Amino acid sequence: MTKKERAGAVVEALKALYPEGICSLNYPKPYELLFSVRLAAQCTDERVNLVTPALFARYPTLEALAEADVSEVEGYIHSTGFFRAKARDIVAASRMLLERFGGRVPDNMEDLLELPGVGRKTANLILGDVYHVPGVVVADTHCIRISGKLGLTDGTKDPAKVEAQLRKVLPPEESNDFCHRLVLHGRAVCTARKPDCQSCALRPWCAFFQKSAK
Repeated sequence: MTKKERAGAVVEALKALYPEGICSLNYPKPYELLFSVRLAAQCTDERVNLVTPALFARYPTLEALAEADVSEVEGYIHSTGFFRAKARDIVAASRMLLERFGGRVPDNMEDLLELPGVGRKTANLILGDVYHVPGVVVADTHCIRISGKLGLTDGTKDPAKVEAQLRKVLPPEESNDFCHRLVLHGRAVCTARKPDCQSCALRPWCAFFQKSAK
């Protein structure tokens, strides 16, 4: 079985397990997703979803966030960790979105990476979830770990290399939802501390399981 064939089988199995391959962050506006992803760094999506309603109620527009006092923003996001850097990035990015992009979240990688606090993972998430660009790969910790175990990558922990390797084997129209489904699978079954291989529906295509079963 080639890597592309393995990837296709895994994609279909994950679709059956998790029909709704959607982001677990709550957001009604594109820029709110952008900032929610920034808050999710070294923090759980569940915690971010608890914090953002009050934050976005206090600052209901991009203009309000751009004019916000950074120290006040820190108070709203304190529990997400690294709150000083996150608050600084959110306010600075709000200003840049207004001044350089007309208040619109950019729809291309180059411009997204200009925003404070935005890396390739965040940019790919925006491109996939907001603009539905095919072929994007959100190489978060779950994606890196599980794609390596499955044998879809060479086991590298480098996000850029994982992204490049998965782009070669995943159907472009499935790649974004595939990454969301890996997050769900990583939380429910293939956990970092103790993967439940015996209960995993991906066993037939998992290089890690096949190797450990010998």
